[in-house]
Amino acid sequence: MPKWTPLRAAATAEVVSLVILFANLFTVHWAAVSSLIGPTHGCCYLLVVILTAREARASRPTKLIALIPAVGGLLVLRRLAGADVALSNKTR
Repeated sequence: MPKWTPLRAAATAEVVSLVILFANLFTVHWAAVSSLIGPTHGCCYLLVVILTAREARASRPTKLIALIPAVGGLLVLRRLAGADVALSNKTR
């Protein structure tokens, strides 16, 4: 089971909030849901970008990937996990 880090939590919340926004848009389109979840999604996106920029293991391309809306955080987590695997293989 992966460890829950602030970056993982923010990336997950970003995707979940986007799914909620789209579900609201394509079904009932309640303004209250949009006005609550929209800023939440935006904050999660900014948090992913900031946390990735502060991550010591993140390369420049990884930091640029974080700027991709909606899926950038998940892609960053995947790249960082791949970097961890490559690092552990080198130390063996």
